Amino acid sequence: MSSAPPRPGADALGSHRALRFVVLLGLVSLLADATYEGARSIAGPFLATLGATGTAVGIIAGFGELVGYGLRLVAGLVADRTRRYWTITLLGYAVNLTAVPLLALAGRWELAAALLIAERIGKAMRTPARDVMLSHATARLGAGWAFGLHEALDQVGAVAGPLLVAAILRGGAGYRTGFAALLVPAAAAIAVLLVARALYPRPQDLEPASVPLESKGLARVYWLYLGAVGLVAVGYVDFPLIAFHFERTGVVSDVWIPIFYAVAMGVDAIAALVFGRLFDRFGIPVLAAVSLVSALVAPLAFLGGFHAALLGMALWGVGMGAQESVMRAAVAGMVPAERRGTAYGFFNAGYGFAWFAGSAALGALYDASLFGLLALAVIAQVAAAAVFLALRRPTETGSNRR
Repeated sequence: MSSAPPRPGADALGSHRALRFVVLLGLVSLLADATYEGARSIAGPFLATLGATGTAVGIIAGFGELVGYGLRLVAGLVADRTRRYWTITLLGYAVNLTAVPLLALAGRWELAAALLIAERIGKAMRTPARDVMLSHATARLGAGWAFGLHEALDQVGAVAGPLLVAAILRGGAGYRTGFAALLVPAAAAIAVLLVARALYPRPQDLEPASVPLESKGLARVYWLYLGAVGLVAVGYVDFPLIAFHFERTGVVSDVWIPIFYAVAMGVDAIAALVFGRLFDRFGIPVLAAVSLVSALVAPLAFLGGFHAALLGMALWGVGMGAQESVMRAAVAGMVPAERRGTAYGFFNAGYGFAWFAGSAALGALYDASLFGLLALAVIAQVAAAAVFLALRRPTETGSNRR
């Protein structure tokens, strides 16, 4: 029995609906990032005013990230088991965004620490479920473009939030006023999310029906891919360590360090769009190329002067743009829709643990041997590129579904 031919314009209408869904989720991320990145930009000094020590601040930040990434595995499994992707996403955003303005009321550093960790937990809860819903739009738009556009909007918020807080502080207000002001983008994010929920109650309908893939678990290619992603994370020098080096050596002045970070965030947004398009056209080799570019970051940042460091930070932004968009996009083509929550849970948890381990190792190597730091950073990126290239054939079809 032959199927009925598609109606004229049906594909265009479907692509338009998919694009609108991606933009709505992107706006949610923009507003959410403005909220919690704005808070993170002043969290350290705020904790200090409440009496927290440097050790406490470091532990709070590290533990929050560790818990946040680890819980994404559980969140992904629960999302696939229950299929309640919207419910989990809404609950996660509610926890994530409510915790930030409540910091304005924290009178003890212990309470502030609990709220900062709660914010990370909320983000962990909603990320796998949201990525699954976002993945349903990739079949019509291209996985790279859909995730790249989402990441670009996300990064606009990551820049806007800290700038908003900086303007408030420059006007003479205190940290508490800054946290309280972030209630505005937080409330707006929830409002846009509810609109998206009303317009798209079943995001899975955005994805054309396909033959179900029989799988009792995640495919071998997925685990190899996760290993390559882990290598990228292990060898990627975190910005706080780079900034510490800039301040310690005087290569970049205190005034220029946040400007360097803003440059990296701007490049991040542009790179997400560019590499998203390239990924849809060329597939996995794009990630290999990005890994090789990322291998230049550490030598430029730690061995060069001012201009070399600026170039290094720009390339750091390129790598981050690809990691937070294209790397997520590739997962959508490797696993069937009914297992994507689990896949994204493992992906986020694995990436987070690898990043944590790599950051600790690179920090220790910085104190012991700068050559050792450079060796680990470069070798890990080159090894990741080799694995990505080895995965080219199994993933090309899945990553270019258009």
